[in-house]
Amino acid sequence: MYMMQTFFRKRHFFGVSYAEIAVLFGVYFFFAFGYYLTLEINRAYGDRELQLTFSGFKNQGIDYLLKLLLTIPIWLFIFRVLKHLKLYQRLLLHIITLPIFVYGWQQLYYYLSEYFNYYHLVGSGEVWDLYIPALFYILQFGIFHAYEYYTENEKKQKLESELREAALKSELSALKAQINPHFLYNVFNTINASVPKEQEKTRMLIAELSDLFRYQLKASQVETVTVEEELDFVKKYLSLEKERFEERLTVSIEVDEALLTRPVPPMILQPLAENCIKHGLASLIEGGSVSIKIVEIEKRLHFEVADNGVGVKNVSGLFDKGIGLTNTNLRLEKMYGSALKIENNLPRGLKVSFSI
Repeated sequence: MYMMQTFFRKRHFFGVSYAEIAVLFGVYFFFAFGYYLTLEINRAYGDRELQLTFSGFKNQGIDYLLKLLLTIPIWLFIFRVLKHLKLYQRLLLHIITLPIFVYGWQQLYYYLSEYFNYYHLVGSGEVWDLYIPALFYILQFGIFHAYEYYTENEKKQKLESELREAALKSELSALKAQINPHFLYNVFNTINASVPKEQEKTRMLIAELSDLFRYQLKASQVETVTVEEELDFVKKYLSLEKERFEERLTVSIEVDEALLTRPVPPMILQPLAENCIKHGLASLIEGGSVSIKIVEIEKRLHFEVADNGVGVKNVSGLFDKGIGLTNTNLRLEKMYGSALKIENNLPRGLKVSFSI
């Protein structure tokens, strides 16, 4: 039973599941059979002058098959190609697609009916072959839009639930490892004071580590920081990593000075840089490079963090390897409706980008 449910939930046709396709065909069959019964009752008990040379359910098979074939391209156009448009804009498109659907269906249905010698309405009765398809179009696309709203709302609720869960996990982790930051600063100062002056490099590393803790504390208290502040934090992090990798790690940062004062969420770049080190370069004897680029595209900040490391075969699986990328992606979705884009970096490595 579970395997069958999993099979029917799999996405198959432009993001539509087998179950949704089955329901759609079921609805079409229901309408076709209902219309067939209506005509049969009319033929048996209606006005004798309206007796039809009716060809049974074959008429309705052609009727609703044509409706389905005409519905598919309109659905793809409105719900997939133009999905980025606002709802009211897509609803206005129906003013154009509805008459195309009705007229196209009528012409094809009449042609096929005459070709197979089936009955179709004639004279003043043809108006029903305009009214009923139009009504059916409005009904089915009304259901499509309502279902889309329902599924998007379900996704939104799921995302909010995941964010609450991630926030709770972060809070629990913070509580488990809670240490007074001022105590840490004092400890760092004590260590610095105990290090001989000739070991200036060690003193500098301790100071940078202290700055990292200070910034993390600030990040938990503010919604945004400047691009400059975020980059300073990432530079200190990569500087400490460079002490471990030595000459095996090179870092490149490109950003226009005019963008340094722009606001960004704190701690948004460090998890991406850490991913480059941990999953891309750590296993390479020769090491590699990490590059960070920030540019403005159509009044939005575009961030790109890339490495020339080993790369990954399963890009989507990266979100399962730790909470860093997952939490960053959730924050972007919640705050900006954006998402991380992960792709292979040519000729080797991985590239992660996003826009806000």
